[in-house]
Amino acid sequence: MTSASSDGPGRPVVLGVDAHDTGSMPAAWAADEAARRGRPLRLVHAVPSLYREFRPFDEGRYHKALRERADRALDRAATLARERHPELDVTIVVAEDVPAPALCRESRKAALVVLGSRRLSRVEEALSAYSVAVPVSAQAHCPVVVVRDPEHTTQDPPYVVLGVDGSPSSEPAVDFAFAYADERRAALRVLWVWQRPPVGNLDEPAAERLLRRMLFESTAGHHEHHPDVTVTHELVHGHPVEELALASEHALAVVVGRRGNGGFTGMRLGSVPHGLLRRAHCPVVTVPSALP
Repeated sequence: MTSASSDGPGRPVVLGVDAHDTGSMPAAWAADEAARRGRPLRLVHAVPSLYREFRPFDEGRYHKALRERADRALDRAATLARERHPELDVTIVVAEDVPAPALCRESRKAALVVLGSRRLSRVEEALSAYSVAVPVSAQAHCPVVVVRDPEHTTQDPPYVVLGVDGSPSSEPAVDFAFAYADERRAALRVLWVWQRPPVGNLDEPAAERLLRRMLFESTAGHHEHHPDVTVTHELVHGHPVEELALASEHALAVVVGRRGNGGFTGMRLGSVPHGLLRRAHCPVVTVPSALP
């Protein structure tokens, strides 16, 4: 069975540990995924350096408090991971930086980066130094999983949702989704969401035939490498975020590709992945256009 990542076996699953979030769902998901893949789990928390947080009036007490809070959060996550998987190789890292750049650096040598979500508003995402999910999903060098809601394992069989649009950026996402579904013994629902143009003389039957052909072509050749994965193809009319979010209601995960490299600010994630981080009902996997 092919791994859901095309990298070497030594690359860890990296979990970005948030000291503000006492929930266990991202840590449990990351530990389970690392154990399934036979990979080490690397727990990372970023604390801004004394230079960044220069506060001469408190003589470093604020920085010390941040380090102590980081240690507590990392200890909680490590304890949970080891309780779930006693044989798991767990390492702890405190990075001297703001979170997003630190995790993007970690992604260069990672199989996967796993994050929780603070459910920030769009303004907070753009302005807060502690915004993580959007900038890391936009800039990471490996797939990023945002565990905002739980995976759904009650379906028989369980399934993974894959959004495609025929662009080159979706090709690595197709590779990832097939391998991930194979690993989880899940079915794969491949969706192409078509928004009808508001005006114009469109030959809809011809357009639908073309899109259906492109939909099937987007997964051509993958089934022979993953013969146990049951695949369905769906051409859906509507808004991509709304339709993919609807399809995610009972899914293990929803997988989409990422266009570009994050732009100047690191926030140019793309409207569909960005929208899914807010609307999906399961973990969201964003796959960069080029994997390491």
